[in-house]
Amino acid sequence: MMAISFADFIYKISFNYTLLLIVIITLVVIVVNGLTVAPNAIVTCVSTRSLSMHKAIILAAIFNFLGVLVMTYLNSKVVQTIFKMADFGGKENSPLIALCAAMITTITWCFAAWKLGIPTSEGHALIASMSGAAIALQHGFDGINFSEWIKVIYGLFFSIWAGLSAGYIIERITVHLFRNIERSEATSFLIKAQISASAALSFMHGAQDGQKFIAVMLLGIFLVNGVQSSPEFNIPLWVMLLCSCLMAVGTIIGGQKIIKKIGMDMVKFEPYQGFAADMAASACLFIASSFGLPMSTVHTKTTAMLGVGVARRVSYVKWWIVKDLVLTWVLTLPGCCLLGYFVAFILLLIFG
Repeated sequence: MMAISFADFIYKISFNYTLLLIVIITLVVIVVNGLTVAPNAIVTCVSTRSLSMHKAIILAAIFNFLGVLVMTYLNSKVVQTIFKMADFGGKENSPLIALCAAMITTITWCFAAWKLGIPTSEGHALIASMSGAAIALQHGFDGINFSEWIKVIYGLFFSIWAGLSAGYIIERITVHLFRNIERSEATSFLIKAQISASAALSFMHGAQDGQKFIAVMLLGIFLVNGVQSSPEFNIPLWVMLLCSCLMAVGTIIGGQKIIKKIGMDMVKFEPYQGFAADMAASACLFIASSFGLPMSTVHTKTTAMLGVGVARRVSYVKWWIVKDLVLTWVLTLPGCCLLGYFVAFILLLIFG
């Protein structure tokens, strides 16, 4: 079992500039994740005016921080899945160059999506970029560990069908439970419930996405130490704290463009609907994390919102926006895999 001290980490990045670049890019991606993906957890809170934009962002920052830290400490199965998903074994500096190519691809793809105001799954972008880079490194599909990669597919289908179903069911149950209660009294209670559900969803976003980037940092450090695979390892507390803080910082910077695109354009929610969507997405992400399934917070939250919207009526959803989102999702995995392959191929050709 390999342990990594903070002092050893500083020493390694002082003398290995490729590792330093990987760490810098990874930390930037974590901030970008907080900027572009974390706001999805609070879009319904803002759109229903249960919380102001400022208060909602502070709430998301706090619970994203806690999600990365607490969930990684209690259950690091997602870290283990991402760590073992691709084979970055190789001679000299080539594995680090390929991993660097994967991170460059991830941040390029996600930044482009953010500029267009289209939410994309940074987790899926990372996974696909790493896969493409590993294929380039190993000159074939031997670079992919399919027994771990299949968990991505499971998570993708689970996020879609479970998100839709849970959103629909929780909305129906909520309407049934509050049907005989005075509207003002029910709304007052459900606003508080929605804030709590948004906090839970922010926590689970941190738990899912934070672990993915922790895996990349650890992989880079392991490669520098000559360890290309490790069935068992401890995640240092300083790594958890560093990733937690940076995701919180990214969240505080804000993501108003994403909030408007999803929370205010796709559907118009009341507090009880926002509560149903956030509870559904939180529950799905918790179940997936428990089994080590990498899942997209964006996919899960959006499909939960669709389930809630459909529960009212199908025409309630602006399907032209949904079409744009689905197109982005469909393109992310193959697009990032191909881009990751070509970036890694070129960098390996020049520096490998």
